[in-house]
Amino acid sequence: MNVRRSAAVLAAVAVIGAATPAAADSSPSPEPSKALPSALYGDSDPQYDGVWRQSLALLAQDTAGVEPPKAAVDWLVGQQCADGSFAPYRADTAKACDAKTMVDTNQTGAAVQALAALGGHDAVTDKAVDWLKSVQNKDGGWGYAAGGASDTNSTSVVIGALAAAGEQPAEVRKNGKSPYDALLKLALPCEGDGAGAFAFQPDKKGKLVANGDATAAGVLGSLGKGLVVEPGTSGTAKASCKKADSPEQAAANGAAHLTDALAKDGHLVSALGGSEQPDYGNTADAVVALAAQGAVEPAKKSLAWLEKNSGDWAAQSGPAAFSQLILAAHATGADPRDFGGADLVKQLTATGPSGDSAQTKDKAGDSASESDSDSDSGFGVWWYVGVCLIAGIGIGFLISGRGKRQQP
Repeated sequence: MNVRRSAAVLAAVAVIGAATPAAADSSPSPEPSKALPSALYGDSDPQYDGVWRQSLALLAQDTAGVEPPKAAVDWLVGQQCADGSFAPYRADTAKACDAKTMVDTNQTGAAVQALAALGGHDAVTDKAVDWLKSVQNKDGGWGYAAGGASDTNSTSVVIGALAAAGEQPAEVRKNGKSPYDALLKLALPCEGDGAGAFAFQPDKKGKLVANGDATAAGVLGSLGKGLVVEPGTSGTAKASCKKADSPEQAAANGAAHLTDALAKDGHLVSALGGSEQPDYGNTADAVVALAAQGAVEPAKKSLAWLEKNSGDWAAQSGPAAFSQLILAAHATGADPRDFGGADLVKQLTATGPSGDSAQTKDKAGDSASESDSDSDSGFGVWWYVGVCLIAGIGIGFLISGRGKRQQP
């Protein structure tokens, strides 16, 4: 969702089944004895977000017209388990996945979206989609881990994966319920605090509490879209909140909530630990969500804020963050190669494989090597901040790694 410059890091989430990968990467660097694969984007510990940040990086490069290095794509494909699922990181892929392998829906959904976009990986994506269908909850949604309670972020990532693989999400049902039914149950009403927003999950008392990250994810999911949103036409799409009796209305309500939340300062605020600091990753996700809904003008205003203020965050966070910003720029028709004076595509490419340079596609679809792509050393869809997991923040449609963030 690069949104991650090494993406999000949710530690304990897979075990609890309550979170999703975060945009920014605060995970520690790996020990010298545990050298990372040369084909992996980013240099931080991939234990919790390796597949997520790799998927976002490949998606962002493809969106920007860059053909990712074959080694990077092959690494992602090689991470798949025999049953079709993906874990955040398998250091030894020669060892078969077993009950202790912490696979999850977010890594799997992101991998499907990336490989479907690149093309030529139908066998991999078909197997992954079959696994996702096999772990669908009775309410129609998905949790981070198989069997975990459904949450907005995970359900939305899977919807994006289904759509990318050519499926009709509304027709993927369990117990008669579709993914959209699950999202509607997580949408807040138009009265009271957080009107029109989405909750990550109900709290312990069953109450729905507005969450900025979940709202951005919920808008995309309700629209049947994934981490990549094609540039929309100019518009505000600001409407009053109405009863969410359809996914489309829930998306409109969520976008209206995000527009109001962004109106004052142009960014969302992190609720982690009571912090009032800007949340760059979730703001990027909100830009994509607004653009998907047709609220292009509000999206562009927040993108302008990101252009001025997100440079340090992206450099520190790594590949996932760069990817999130590239996807946000793409959704609004902006140039990621001139983002506040920075070339996000070049910065992202520099965090990846250095021995197999990326290729830039020309108009005919051929490739020409980008001479300076690997000369720069890199300095880290979406969405997700899981409920019981506080780890690195920055993001996630994400995509999202991500500690649960709440938007008042």
